[in-house]
Amino acid sequence: MIRVIILGHGMVANHLAVGIERIKQGELEPYGVPLAEYKLPYSIEDIDIVASYDVDQSIVGKSIYYAAKKALDSNIDIPRTLRDVYIREGIHLGSLEGMPIEAVGIEDKLGLNDALNALVDEWREYKPDIILNIITTEDGSPFNTLAKIKYTLENGTSNGISASQAYALAAALYARQVNPVAFINGIPMAIANDDAIVRFYEESGAVVFGDDGATGATPITADILEHMHNRNRHVKFIVQFNIGGNNDFLALTIPEKNKMKEKTKSSIVQDILGYDAPHYIKPTGYLEPLGDKKFISMLLEYKTFNGLTDELYIAGRINDSPAMAGGLVDLIRLGKIAIDNDIWGTVYEVNAFFMKKPGPSSAKSVSKIVAYYNLLKWLRALNAITISEDIGVPIEKMDW
Repeated sequence: MIRVIILGHGMVANHLAVGIERIKQGELEPYGVPLAEYKLPYSIEDIDIVASYDVDQSIVGKSIYYAAKKALDSNIDIPRTLRDVYIREGIHLGSLEGMPIEAVGIEDKLGLNDALNALVDEWREYKPDIILNIITTEDGSPFNTLAKIKYTLENGTSNGISASQAYALAAALYARQVNPVAFINGIPMAIANDDAIVRFYEESGAVVFGDDGATGATPITADILEHMHNRNRHVKFIVQFNIGGNNDFLALTIPEKNKMKEKTKSSIVQDILGYDAPHYIKPTGYLEPLGDKKFISMLLEYKTFNGLTDELYIAGRINDSPAMAGGLVDLIRLGKIAIDNDIWGTVYEVNAFFMKKPGPSSAKSVSKIVAYYNLLKWLRALNAITISEDIGVPIEKMDW
């Protein structure tokens, strides 16, 4: 069994919780879960969401069933088992500032130090293996030094600290005091890309995956750039943007938060091509009628043989939150595999496939195709993967 706590109970959390329960009940095939065809030490049915945390006062204290019923399409059947899992009050630290949401955090009542200790005490009862951070995109700067982390913990100062960073510290404290844990950071805030946090996790007996889940246009762009590089086609420029109508896109209308997302989306160009082709890669806007099904578009112009120029156009509509949730199903299982094998700090092979800006900070982005096979190698080295007979070549016979 893998016990999971969710931080940030928005659309992604609702789709994740509902989708896992529906798979358990035999209602769904696990489409959108990248490693579903492989036999891992843990199945999707082993995942048990034990609690969720949020600061939106309209859902705090309510069940996940209530939140999902309120948020998801009426055509989606909400499993009644989610009536027994509740949303507790979490840390705010201004993460929803500027949003039309009544938000209150436990640190508003207790102060940061006592809030962190209160979380650790609650988690002692829940006994999580995985703490999953999918709060709304926020602004913030990395700690960079262990001294700053220790100063924050000793003095309880919340100046300049984001909610994600506070949660990451609480997870490390839980690992030190109770049990090893994996912290999965699905948003752009630098957690796995913060050398200080990675070092603190190494010392604490915890692992962090991050940063910023790659689900829509970014993985497609990365793989196209790999194709251009492999075929020696010189990219003259690339334009890629997204427009959506959910709360995460609404948050990105705040310039500081938009800039955080832009950093994680744009890093792939130099890393994959080896040169920084002119590019515009960023979330572009919010349009409420689009809802959770975002619009993506890409234009890439490149030089080909004999001096000619070609263009590539892509446009699509993608269900944003379910795309993220499918990847999280695997990240949860990979987090448990990591802590079972006493792997602390961060794991580039996991981050490179699932994240827009893979940690650690010195790491480069690669195409998701390359990252996928590197991930399989990592799992094979741990003796943590086999392939179903009906898929094709057994994994031990694959040419790596």
